[in-house]
Amino acid sequence: MTGRALHPGAWWAWALALAVAASRTTNPLLLGLIIAVAGFVVVNRRSDAPWALAFRLYVYVGAVIVASRVLFRILIGGEDGGHVLVTLPRIPLAAGLALFGPVSAEALLGGFYDGLRLATMVVCVGAANALANPKRLLKAVPGALYEVGTAVTVALTVAPQLVESVQRVRRARRLRAGRTRGLRAVKGIVVPVLEDAMDRSLRLAAAMDSRGYGRRAYLSGGLRALIASCVLAGLTGVCVGVYGVLDGTSSWLGVPLLAVGLIVAVVGFVLGGRRVRRTAYRPDPWRWPETLVVAAGVGACALLFATARIDAGRLFPSLSPLRWPEVSWVHVVSVLVAALPAFVSPPVPEVGR
Repeated sequence: MTGRALHPGAWWAWALALAVAASRTTNPLLLGLIIAVAGFVVVNRRSDAPWALAFRLYVYVGAVIVASRVLFRILIGGEDGGHVLVTLPRIPLAAGLALFGPVSAEALLGGFYDGLRLATMVVCVGAANALANPKRLLKAVPGALYEVGTAVTVALTVAPQLVESVQRVRRARRLRAGRTRGLRAVKGIVVPVLEDAMDRSLRLAAAMDSRGYGRRAYLSGGLRALIASCVLAGLTGVCVGVYGVLDGTSSWLGVPLLAVGLIVAVVGFVLGGRRVRRTAYRPDPWRWPETLVVAAGVGACALLFATARIDAGRLFPSLSPLRWPEVSWVHVVSVLVAALPAFVSPPVPEVGR
């Protein structure tokens, strides 16, 4: 198989499907397996580009999220009952709230499970950011979303620019015989890194604006308002519909609203795409490896949804009574399907390395 860069939309579809699968469970064993699958694919299919080095940063952010949720449970989640591990001095506040108090194992595990689920979703997004070139992703954005796509592309470049700026600042400090590790080095690295990353992102935005990215002066005001209304209403309906599908508590808030949102959004995309004069130089092709990558992510998500009806108890470990989390081989196989892109996608081109 010859090496080529995979379509960035395929990586984002795969990662978002994996994030949706992670949102359907709080089992730490399955969530750890999802993180391992995402890391395995990133290690085998990422390049040496700046955006590919941001995956470690997302892992650190996920660890901070887990620690924050556990500390939050200790701070205001102290409740009587359960297996109390330690009793901290209780500080009463207004409206019946209190700080600290008895800390139970159920409260700590509940915070850990919720934080790990959110951290896994963040890691999945980090995997997409490490595998997909954000600038190439902008070329594949529909014409109706071009202004939004430009803003999102600039925002997505902040994290890769941070990683590259950290490496450049540390290299400069090392050449000057300065500290590159420890708490003392943080003060001399953080400010230059943030300033450099923001400056480079703003320069990218200025370069896009100077080249006419997202300009629609040739469209009438009414047509622009119609396109914006369709896209905004459709995307809002899609977001609410996805929440309804994941929540499962309302019949009309899920699939019907999701379908209506998709229809309205597609209408906006078609109206905007036909009237936006924009060309792409050497557009990224969509071939069978892209289809297999998307199918692997969507298939893993669909299998996890389907097997939830067979053995739903193991997806959400019991906290009352407290039990050790167990995992079913059916759920494991469902998650492992998402690791297929490490084998079916083309390898990274040697030139890119």
